[in-house]
Parts: sequence; C-alpha cells; structure tokens
Amino acid sequence: MKELFSNKVFKIGSYLVLGGAAGFAFYYFIGCNSGSCAITSNPYISTTYGMIMGLLLSINGKKGKKKENV
Repeated sequence: MKELFSNKVFKIGSYLVLGGAAGFAFYYFIGCNSGSCAITSNPYISTTYGMIMGLLLSINGKKGKKKENV
C-alpha cells in the first residue's frame, strides 16, 4: 500500500511540475506583450493554468478490471 501511494503521489507531482513548466514556457516564448490575453499575459496565471492541465492529464480515467474466478 505504501508503494502504491508513493507512486501515485510521484506521478501527480511530476505532472504538476511538468505542466507548470510548460505553462511558463508558453508564457515566456509565445506570451502576449500587449496584456490583452487573459492567460498568457501573466506568468503566474499561465503557470497555474499549466499545472491544472497537468493535473487533469495525471488522472487515470480507466478503472481497474475485476478478475473473475473461473
């Protein structure tokens, strides 16, 4: 149980970090200079948005299959 929890926490944490890095990179390289863009004009908002997207990607939508006794 402890290994499962640590792997799940590591997976979610790594997706959060990678999403935040991708959000900041999007702000830095593509961002909006005029300030009219809601997400890309502020580094904090774009990093947070990237972290939320990373969190959504880390959620596993598939449920485990139940093994049937034959």
